[in-house]
Amino acid sequence: MEQAKLDALVHYICARCDNPGKLGATKLNKVLWYSDVLAYAETGESITGAVYIKRQFGPVPKDILASRMRLQALGALVERKATAFDYNQIQFFALTKPDISMFSAAQISLVDSIIDAICSNHTAASISNLSHDLIWEAAEIGEEIPMAPAAFGGNFGEIDEDDIVWARAEIDRIEEIRAAV
Repeated sequence: MEQAKLDALVHYICARCDNPGKLGATKLNKVLWYSDVLAYAETGESITGAVYIKRQFGPVPKDILASRMRLQALGALVERKATAFDYNQIQFFALTKPDISMFSAAQISLVDSIIDAICSNHTAASISNLSHDLIWEAAEIGEEIPMAPAAFGGNFGEIDEDDIVWARAEIDRIEEIRAAV
């Protein structure tokens, strides 16, 4: 089922992005990544169920190349190599309408917002750099990036006085509960 979901979402993303020059392989991978991570953070489950691995330009679905090849073999998608901003780019053209029946309206809405944000507000380099968080940095190239830590622990901020006050209050509360038991 994960393979079918990954294929369907790749197809949808490529069809949804009306300007192939604004997507490319790096942005496609990041739309998938952020869609799955944000869905996981909200619901406890990713949209595709894909396994992500560390690559040079950020997290990538382990089976993304196989997914793209399956879609091309089905005649649903074609790829073209192009140059954009002096960089090589793979552009995607959906030839058929994607089947999104396996996704909920909320999932598609989330994916749509991520497509819009990434394709309108980022270059491949900027979205790649954004995905290089602590969890990505901790992994080796080719190593799996677990979804739960990625969803909840990838970007730590500075600890401030409010955090310390909250932590001390929580410690006191837990000690009171333990003492009462």
